[in-house]
Amino acid sequence: MGGSLTFSHLSQIVDLAAKSRLPAIYVFREAVAAGGLISYGVDQSVLFRRAAAYVDKILKGAKPADLPVEQPTKFELVINLKTAKALGLTIPPSLLLQADEIIE
Repeated sequence: MGGSLTFSHLSQIVDLAAKSRLPAIYVFREAVAAGGLISYGVDQSVLFRRAAAYVDKILKGAKPADLPVEQPTKFELVINLKTAKALGLTIPPSLLLQADEIIE
């Protein structure tokens, strides 16, 4: 699950999964950079830019109730091959082809 609590303890969560030799999929790409196996989630930078656009509209007088509800449209898949190797896993080539980023 994603959230500020999860994000603030991300390195501890990744370390615990690694010590327990658990393959885990995360919501945040930062988890994979910290040694996690795979992340699949919303591109956070896109979300922050969209939020800033909404704040801009509201500060310019738009009523929040009049603004459309948006859902994320860009998701990213990040795979850490070093972690996969440490866990004795082979990532299928078809999944590697779909990855937005591969950490080796």
